Amino acid sequence: MADGSPPPDDPDPVGPAPAVRPFLVTAGRVAPTASDRPVPVETQVVATAEGLLVLDELTFEQHDIVAACRRPQSVAELAARLRLHLNVVRVLTEDLRAAGHLTVHVPDSGVTHDASVLRRVIEALRAIPDSRGVLRDSD
Repeated sequence: MADGSPPPDDPDPVGPAPAVRPFLVTAGRVAPTASDRPVPVETQVVATAEGLLVLDELTFEQHDIVAACRRPQSVAELAARLRLHLNVVRVLTEDLRAAGHLTVHVPDSGVTHDASVLRRVIEALRAIPDSRGVLRDSD
């Protein structure tokens, strides 16, 4: 909707894929943190009350990220839902966290290397229909 809130029947702010090059959105930055380590794709992000209050002051991509994070979701989910490059979401997520607009929860690294967790993630991703509504093969 024009005021930045999602339509009542569709809570996901999905629009057309952006035509802007990723390096323009991040001002050429590719490393989201000072340590040059990428934010893990399974990192959960949630909008803060402050972030929701300043939605109208954010850039388009930042606005969409904060608006989508009304409910917790992973960086990978954000990239897919908003049709943004994963590294763009990583960089912008870190910027939004530093500004106090997002809360970031990095999972314990020991859990993320558990093969059963990865198998469940793969199965859940296969259960998501493609743009034509067709489920992917389970192979």
